[in-house]
Amino acid sequence: MNILFAASECAPFIKTGGLGDVIGALPNSLQQEGIHVNVILPKYGDLADKYKDQLVLERIIEVPLGWRKQYCGIEKLIYNGISYYFLDNEYYFKRYGSYGFYDDGERFAFFSRAVLEAIPYIDRKPDIIHCHDWQAGPIPLLLHAHYSNHPDYQGIKTVFTIHNLRYQGVFPKSVLGELLDISERYFHIDGVEFFGNVSYMKAGLAFADALTTVSPTYANEIQTAYYGEQLDGFLRKRDANLQGIVNGIDLENYNPASDKALFHFYDSYDGKMENKRALQKHLGLPVKEDVPVISMITRLVEQKGIDLVLHVFEEIISQNVQFILLGTGESHYEDAFRELAYRYPTKVSANIFFDEALSRKVYAGSDLFLMPSQFEPCGIGQLLAFRYGALPLVRETGGLKDTVQPYNEFTGQGDGFSFTNYNAHDMLYTIERAIWLYRFQPKKWKELSEKALSLDFSWKASSKEYIKLYEELQFAIV
Repeated sequence: MNILFAASECAPFIKTGGLGDVIGALPNSLQQEGIHVNVILPKYGDLADKYKDQLVLERIIEVPLGWRKQYCGIEKLIYNGISYYFLDNEYYFKRYGSYGFYDDGERFAFFSRAVLEAIPYIDRKPDIIHCHDWQAGPIPLLLHAHYSNHPDYQGIKTVFTIHNLRYQGVFPKSVLGELLDISERYFHIDGVEFFGNVSYMKAGLAFADALTTVSPTYANEIQTAYYGEQLDGFLRKRDANLQGIVNGIDLENYNPASDKALFHFYDSYDGKMENKRALQKHLGLPVKEDVPVISMITRLVEQKGIDLVLHVFEEIISQNVQFILLGTGESHYEDAFRELAYRYPTKVSANIFFDEALSRKVYAGSDLFLMPSQFEPCGIGQLLAFRYGALPLVRETGGLKDTVQPYNEFTGQGDGFSFTNYNAHDMLYTIERAIWLYRFQPKKWKELSEKALSLDFSWKASSKEYIKLYEELQFAIV
């Protein structure tokens, strides 16, 4: 079985968030299970020279885009046994950054059409094109509209995965003819129409053969008005074709026993405490092993529950804890944490930037990892926290609910901490419970931390679920 992944980012080549991690790790896991996977991506200007130097030009083609035809170079790189195809067009992709440009509708219309035009020139014809998020949403629509009778495309099925429903790629109706060369018969409530505009996300939802999202709870949540981003009714209509498959992490890449970004390798709680002391020293905080370290590695946006944290921050810090933040985002949140670091120099370290190596040091040196998200399709942070022996404290939503089992002091079951309502004082109460356990039940805390180090959140179980889905679609072909 041959699968083609189409996505706008993929670690280690280009990554802005969790999508990049997924596309970087899932194909490797599928390949280990005997599935042949190719990956196709835009060739961004940000691509590191060490990868650009390995690219081999396979073919130059012209891609139809509405009334025009655009240059596209198909360049190939083999990395860890997987073929990665980069679609080159400097006008669209040779820029600093991946998204947020005035012409994103045109850029990803080009990308989606170029993926399909490139299929005859990649090393194996795909049985299934697995499209990820709105940037690849037009692919199932274009396959249906332009290629359904073409012999090279017969039998190809599509899977569309929602990584975050909030970001939908909504553009004016004019993109239908101008960019996608699609007639108005696709512009209706069961097609791509979204409040008078065109939604690339909805194009994927409407025309893909199967839909997935990144956790079972999120698959249910997005069919409700609160989480559905005005697509809940449409998703309920496609419920039979929608399933949630929780993300995993690459256990080799994120391995505290061999991670060169850490101050010290470790596979036990005592080794973790060495990293905690080194992190405190590195960030200029008092080196005190008995003081709990609470960390957040996050985008500073409303979705991540930053308002809850700021609302009760004085109460949190009064618990005699240290608080470490790493991340960037909206300026008013950045300024708020800078001010808190200024006011509490011995208790707060606000690192308003992102650094991959420092993020691993923070996971390794933290006792408690805070994720009070308003919504969270899956979340990678809590899985990485577990991997490095930090106990997650999360709100019960999406993948956070599916991956963190709250600790019950009466039964001894569970592996982290959680609260249900999006409420600052519910969060504060849960933080106080966790700090109490750290201070007064140190043996239990050590036991939970070492249990976290041994948890398996690899891609193996999830990749088997994807394979089952692929096989069901392939069987449907026959």
